[in-house]
Amino acid sequence: MTREEYVESIKAISGTDVRKCMKCGKCSGRCPAFKDMDIKPHQFVTLLGQGKIDVLLESKAIWNCLSCMACVERCPRGVAPAAVVEAVRDTVVRMQGKNGIKAEDIPPIVDELIPQQLLVSAYRKYNK
Repeated sequence: MTREEYVESIKAISGTDVRKCMKCGKCSGRCPAFKDMDIKPHQFVTLLGQGKIDVLLESKAIWNCLSCMACVERCPRGVAPAAVVEAVRDTVVRMQGKNGIKAEDIPPIVDELIPQQLLVSAYRKYNK
């Protein structure tokens, strides 16, 4: 894929209109993982808008994001930085060839310990 295709793919996966971000930083101010992130939530949106995909794909912040959606709640414009982080994370996982989970890979004992909704959502998420 070309850089532009990755940018469009991440935008599509996240469902976020990066042009709506006014760079106020409220999302980053609310982030509980702020101190551990090399790229802050508002910077993810800005970098995606600028097409700087290489910086995003190499970021350590994609693994530090808690996906708590505090940034989404705080945004006055309805931008979802957490969705952008999740989309970048999914893209990196797919580039590594590790996307995909098969029903037979889930151990039978898990059924007793984990709610079925969790299994279904994980199955849907990793089989896109």
